[in-house]
Amino acid sequence: MRRERPTGAGEDAALLRAVAAGDADALAALYDRHAGWLHARLTRRCRDGELVDEVLQDTFLTVWRSAGHHRGDETGGWLWTLAGRRLADALRRQERAARPLPEPVPPAPSAEDRVLSGLAYGEAGEALGQLPAELGEVLRMTVVEGLSTRETARRLGIPEGTVKSRALRARRHLRTALTTGPGTPGGTP
Repeated sequence: MRRERPTGAGEDAALLRAVAAGDADALAALYDRHAGWLHARLTRRCRDGELVDEVLQDTFLTVWRSAGHHRGDETGGWLWTLAGRRLADALRRQERAARPLPEPVPPAPSAEDRVLSGLAYGEAGEALGQLPAELGEVLRMTVVEGLSTRETARRLGIPEGTVKSRALRARRHLRTALTTGPGTPGGTP
């Protein structure tokens, strides 16, 4: 590997045209001509030898993919531009990876969670707990789960009319329990 930048723009241009045509031997020759000085310059900017090797490899992979786009400018300058950009990108990736992740913020409870919590622990929860099982099941499916009357009937294996009448009875029971409250006259003890 050469350590100084080669001269011979005509040879480099011919090699790039061959690389653009898919000639792997031309890429190897271009690599042999330029990898040494590119490696030396990259090493001056970055002391991580493994990263420099990765950037050099990525640079020549880019040459393989985009040699046809080279505009005939000085090949060494073009290669150095590619390598410098690859190095800057790699250093940014390393920096991002080294940053500690922020502590996750626990999510705020959703409106649904707050309502369900109120149902479980408040007066409504007590009233729901006093419902007969078949009424509570219909109410849970239609109100909490948001199922239609038809879907609830299908799941429970009962007629739609029965679902409607049980939902009506459950609402009446809840209304009475919540308006009179426990311990009040006419309320539950």
